[in-house]
Amino acid sequence: MARTANPDTPAGRKILEVAGVLFYERGIGAVGVDLIADEAGTTKKTLYDRFGSKDALVAAYLKRREQRWEEFLDEWMRAHHPESGLDRVLAVLDAEEAWWAGSRRGCAFVNAHAELGESDHPGREVLREGKRRARAKFVALLAESGVADAETLGARVHMVYEGAMVNLTVGGMSDAFDEARETIRVLVGER
Repeated sequence: MARTANPDTPAGRKILEVAGVLFYERGIGAVGVDLIADEAGTTKKTLYDRFGSKDALVAAYLKRREQRWEEFLDEWMRAHHPESGLDRVLAVLDAEEAWWAGSRRGCAFVNAHAELGESDHPGREVLREGKRRARAKFVALLAESGVADAETLGARVHMVYEGAMVNLTVGGMSDAFDEARETIRVLVGER
């Protein structure tokens, strides 16, 4: 009888923590299960018992990274108290910049997509869902502020936000978030 993977154990949490650091720092393809198990102080068998496969571990890493980002963003919004619609939208970019502080590799999702491409990897759905949630966040923030057609404007703001992350990650554009803020101000109609 096949055993069901169970990542929610002390060993599973340690493997996920170590894998997350290694995948982000070195890239998904460059990190094998031997290295992850060794760095986590466990065995490959334990890794497979907890996650079933490297692909499932990658998907779990991406889910956990998204969860950590959402927790960080919620805390950022509480701590900085942006009140108006535009301030709340721009606060997402401020939080993203703070999240990336000191990072050399940029957006984990952009990096993962570059490696996973259009494959049937289970991490792809995690990436898609993360992008859907980000878009929904902008739509909700604009709707809260009473902006007309928040759905359309939120989608456009999301595109600017995503473009900033790609330009910072891939394009080396150090002022990408500043450019995005200005573009969002124009889109929302405030300068």
